[in-house]
Amino acid sequence: MMTNANIRQLMVIAAACLLLVGAGCRKETEQDKVKKVITSVQKAAEEKNVQEILKSLSKSYQDPQGYDRHSIKDLLLAYFYMHQKVHAYIPDMAISVEGASGKATFQTVLTGGQSGSAAGILPESLGVYAFEVVLRKEEGEWKVASARWNRAGE
Repeated sequence: MMTNANIRQLMVIAAACLLLVGAGCRKETEQDKVKKVITSVQKAAEEKNVQEILKSLSKSYQDPQGYDRHSIKDLLLAYFYMHQKVHAYIPDMAISVEGASGKATFQTVLTGGQSGSAAGILPESLGVYAFEVVLRKEEGEWKVASARWNRAGE
């Protein structure tokens, strides 16, 4: 036999379940989509997958350092050639979106090293870089249009 206390407990459990299901079904925001682009570039860099990184770049990519899409490809290939292992850690990211333009600012710890030896445990190169990435929505997808970076503290 159901008592009022049992009915209240069931109602609380049902309400909690609805809240959990609703929280898991929230719509992906434009900020979420921009963050996904940055984290996919991060993952592709760690996998040394140049083609995957280039998929995230606008065909008209141009940055203040003078790099275009082709020279970014060359820069990545050179870095990946010098370092067998690459790791990029992004502890926090600020994202703003206004219409079809977005911006992500963050710092990343970038390490590179060799593998297959005891020396592979410690990175050969280590740097903290500050990034400001400008994105543009192209054909419904966020693409990196420009990026500015410098070694933190410089």
